[in-house]
Parts: sequence; structure tokens; C-alpha cells
Amino acid sequence: MPLQLYKECMKLMGNQFEISVVADSKNYAHDCIAKAVAEIKRIENLLTTFNDCSETNLINAAAGIHPVQVSEETFRLIQRSIRISNVTQGAFDITYGSIDKNLWNFNLKMQALPDAHTAKKMVRLINYKNIELNENDFSVLLKHKGMRIGFGGIGKGYAADKAKQVLLACGIESGIVNASGDLITWGFQPNGEPWTIGIAHPDAAYSVFSYFNISNMAVATSGNYEKFVWINGKKYSHTINPKTGLPVTGIKSVTIITTHAEIADAMATPVTIMGVDAGLNMINQMNNIEAIIVDDDNRVFTSRNIHINKQKYTKI
Repeated sequence: MPLQLYKECMKLMGNQFEISVVADSKNYAHDCIAKAVAEIKRIENLLTTFNDCSETNLINAAAGIHPVQVSEETFRLIQRSIRISNVTQGAFDITYGSIDKNLWNFNLKMQALPDAHTAKKMVRLINYKNIELNENDFSVLLKHKGMRIGFGGIGKGYAADKAKQVLLACGIESGIVNASGDLITWGFQPNGEPWTIGIAHPDAAYSVFSYFNISNMAVATSGNYEKFVWINGKKYSHTINPKTGLPVTGIKSVTIITTHAEIADAMATPVTIMGVDAGLNMINQMNNIEAIIVDDDNRVFTSRNIHINKQKYTKI
């Protein structure tokens, strides 16, 4: 049989996943996809905060009390997360789980921002520098009671990368793992053309404002078009600056293009928090990573190696 594209959609890690593979047999494709799904479920069980026995929750339960020995896999993911926190000057921080849940709910009843002092107080436990790692026994200690880690900003991308590895090991030479917008591609379409990626329109989540061809790369987009609140005529993103406790304004969407979904996933939010100038300055100093930013005035900004047809984006 000729090569064909086979797709399956499923809900995993609380998000919609779509796995696409190029294969010459439907049964073979679905068997390989099933192995990738099993890998994602394994990672979900490791990292979830909805299971008291997950390694994430065991670490959180022992915060300020004692270190917790974890698998090398979880330990290395935390280690890499801390490196990203260092690079982004804390704009990315897995201890965001420490935030007071009463601070932000982003529902329609929300009519005012908390004052700056209250917001700052509620994020006082967010500080990646208070994660203590012991390389000798792969143990993790959160130094203060009440601290919590969570992998919402990196976990989907990590799972996508791991699913790709499983599919490659199965012999799938071309495919896409799309973890609710955080995706990794490899190989080519059945017709030999590169994969085509659409950048979501910031004013309409299910529309696209620009397309470009990309294979063997990862893409992630963070935008305020899915979860936000209007207060006194101003739109506030669901993305919270971990240093201030206040929501980010000024940017509609950030798209990151790089080599791994984990990195793309992790870098989209901090660029949003840092803003156009600081965010692009950081990206331009890094290797193998690019960014596309759309601000609240619908202006498109890109890192120095990205060239897209910006005329395609008009407010709707």
C-alpha cells in the first residue's frame, strides 16, 4: 500500500492530543499510535497533581519538611525547568503551583484586580531558587511549607517529545504529535512535502493568520484569546507574572519555533511575560529558537531569522 496519513485524537493530560503518522498500513499506524498514547499516560501519571501518589504531589506534600526521592526522569525534568527559569530570569517557574488559588479565577464575575500588595503577597512562595536538588540520590526538597511545583508549563511539550521517540522506535519516519497546540513534527507528508503549520489568529482561536512549512521542528503558541477577563475596558491575560502576581497585558500571542516541544512549550509563556523587546532580545541570543509575537495593537514582531507574510494578519 502507498504511504498514507493516519490520525487519532484523544484527551490526555487534561488536554486534546492529536497524533498523526505516515504509514503504509492502518493497523500498523494505530498500533504505533497506541504505544505513543501509553507513553503519554505514563508521563501523566508521573507528573499529575490530580493523584496524591504522583511524584509531583509527593514532593509538594513534603514541602518544608524533608526531601523526596524521585525517578531520574522527574529529577532531570525539574533540573531542566530550573535552567529555563535561570535563562528567563524567573518568568518561567514551576513553583507557580504555590500561587493562592483565590487570587485569579478569570470568570465573568471578576470585576477588579487585586491591589499590588495583595497580589505580591499571594505569590510569595513562587521562587524556583527554593528548589533544592540532590544529584546523589535524585531527591527534591521544596524549602518552604506551602510551596508547590507543577508542570503545566512544560509537561505537554515533554510528553509530545517522548511520544515522538516512541513512534520513531516503532519505525514511524514521519508524523506530528500535537499536544493541544504544542506540537513536534518530523519527516514529511505522504506526498513528500514538508509539514505546514498554521499560526493561530489571536482574535479568533480557530482561525489562522499565517502559514509556514516546517519539518523536524516544534511549535508552541501561548495566547490570551482562550482565557482572559475584561476589567474597566481592558483585556487581561490568564498568564500571571510570577514576580508581581498580576496578569500580563500588551501581547495577544507568542509562537515559539525550536527543536523540541518541551522547550517550545516552556518558552512561550515567559516571552509573553517579558514583553516584546525583552522577549525577542532573549530569543535572539539563543541558538535554534525563534519567536513570532502579536501585540494588543495587532502588530507582528519576529525574531531575526523568521520571515512571514505579516500582511496576512488583520484584525477581525
